[in-house]
Amino acid sequence: MIQLGEKDLTINEVIEILHGNEPIAISKVALNKVKESFKFLKDFSKGKVIYGINTGFGPMVQYKVSEKDQQELQYNLIRSHSAGAGKPLSNMQVKATMLARLNTLSKGFSGIHEEVIILLKELINRNIYPLIFEHGGVGASGDLVQLAHLALVLIGEGEVHYKGKWVATAIAFKAEKLKPITIHTREGLALINGTSAMTGIGMINAIDAQNLLRWSIMASSMISEIVETFDDHFSHELNHVKLHNGQNSIAAAMRAILTDSKLIKKRPEHLYHKKIEAEYLHEKVQEYYSLRCVPQILGPVLDTIQRTKQILASEINSVNDNPIIDKENNNVFHGGNFHGDYVSLEMDKLKIVVTKLSMLCERQLNFLLNDKLNQKLPPFVNLGKLGLNLGMQGAQFTATSTVAENQTLMLPMYVHSIPNNNDNQDIVSMGTNSALLTQRVIENAFQVIAIEYITILQAIDYLKFESKLSSKSRKLYKSLRTLVPKFTKDAIKYKEIELVKNYLQANTLPLLN
Repeated sequence: MIQLGEKDLTINEVIEILHGNEPIAISKVALNKVKESFKFLKDFSKGKVIYGINTGFGPMVQYKVSEKDQQELQYNLIRSHSAGAGKPLSNMQVKATMLARLNTLSKGFSGIHEEVIILLKELINRNIYPLIFEHGGVGASGDLVQLAHLALVLIGEGEVHYKGKWVATAIAFKAEKLKPITIHTREGLALINGTSAMTGIGMINAIDAQNLLRWSIMASSMISEIVETFDDHFSHELNHVKLHNGQNSIAAAMRAILTDSKLIKKRPEHLYHKKIEAEYLHEKVQEYYSLRCVPQILGPVLDTIQRTKQILASEINSVNDNPIIDKENNNVFHGGNFHGDYVSLEMDKLKIVVTKLSMLCERQLNFLLNDKLNQKLPPFVNLGKLGLNLGMQGAQFTATSTVAENQTLMLPMYVHSIPNNNDNQDIVSMGTNSALLTQRVIENAFQVIAIEYITILQAIDYLKFESKLSSKSRKLYKSLRTLVPKFTKDAIKYKEIELVKNYLQANTLPLLN
C-alpha cells in the first residue's frame, strides 16, 4: 500500500497505482496537516475578506457573500461549472486526475475538511470513476470544469463508472456504503481550482511515451539486422564524442539489443581490410538517415521525456490551488498556483517529439516497403505473388495518414491562449487541451509502429533471418508471430494491427531503466 502525504509521490509509485492497481493510504502526518489547516482557516477567516469563502468567484470577486450563503456558494460553484462536453475521459485518466488532486490536497495548504481526502482515497481504491468530460478547462484557475465534475461526485451528485457501467453517484455510494462530503468552508473551490486533470493525464502520457520510445529503439535495431548494417552508427566511439545524454543512452540500448546478432557487420572487415579497386561499390557504405541517425533522432525524444517526467513530478507534488492556507505563517496568500503553464509547455514538447518519433517509424517503414531503396526485399514486403498479391501496401496508407494527423496535432497549445471569464483569465495555459492532444498523438504513434512491426516480421521471414537475429530480437519476433502469423495471401489486416498495438501498449521492454 502506497502512503500519501509524508513524502513526494514518485513516477514509479504513480505507475504502481495506475497500472498495478496498488491501493493507497493517507499518512497520519498528512491527515493531521489537513485537520490543522481546516481548523486554522475556520478561525482565521472570521471577520476577514478571503477570496472564495465570503466573496464571489473570478470577476465577481468584488461581491461580498453573507455568512448564511457561504455554504450554498460552494455548491453553486461545483454545479455551475459541471458543464463539460465531448467524450468522457478514460477510467485511467480519471484515476490519474483523482490521484493528482488527492496528493495536492494532502499537503495541508487548502483548508478543507479531512473527509474530502478520505472519500477521494476511497474512490480510487474502489475503482469508482466520476464522469469527467474532455472539453471544458482552459488550464488557468486550473482545470475548473473537469475538476467540477469530480467535485460533483464527491457531493453525491453526477454519474460514475462503476463495475463496468454508468450509474448515478448515489447508487454507487449506496452499494459501497460511502457518504458524500459536506461543504464546510471552501471545499468546492479547493477541489476545482488546480492543475490535477492536466497533470494526471500528463503523467499517463509521459509513461506511455517512454514505453513507445523503447519500442522504437527495438524496431530500429531489428531493421538494422534486416539491412545488415555496420555497427559504427550506434557504437560508443562515435556517439560519446557528441555530448548529449539521450543520444548516448539510445546508442547504448541499441548495442545491448544487438550484442549477439549475427547480422551486424564490422566496417574494418568489409571496407578497411584490403584495397578496393572497383569504381562502383555494390555494398552500401552508409545507410539512409532513418537507420544511421537513430541515436541522434531518438536522443532528444528521450531527453524531452525525462524532462517532462521531472516537471510532472514537481507539479503532482505541488500545492496548486488558490488561495494558499498557510497556518505556519498565520496567513492566507492569494495568487496563481493554479496556472498550468508548466504542464502545458511540457505536453506540447512531448507531442512534438512523439510526432518526430512517428515520422521516423513511417520513414523506416517506407524503406522496408520500397524495394528500390532497400534493394533486398520484394515491393511492400510481399511474400505472395507479385502483381496478384499486395503485401503491406494497404497498411502503409494508414501509417502515412496517421503520421500526417500527428504533424497537425503537434502544433502548440501553450501559445494558444484565449482570454475568457470576462477577461479575468486574460492569459491561460490550455494545459488540459494540450495533454489530451498529446494522448492522441501517442495513440497514433502506437498504431504506426504496430504496422512497422508487422512489416519487420514479414521481412525477417522473407530473408530467413530468424536464427541470425540477436537473442532479444528473436524473442520479440516469436512473441509477435503468435499474434500475427506469417502471411503470403492477402487478408484483412485491421484486427492484426490492433492486436500488435495493444501488445505494445500493454508490455514494457527493459530498456533505458
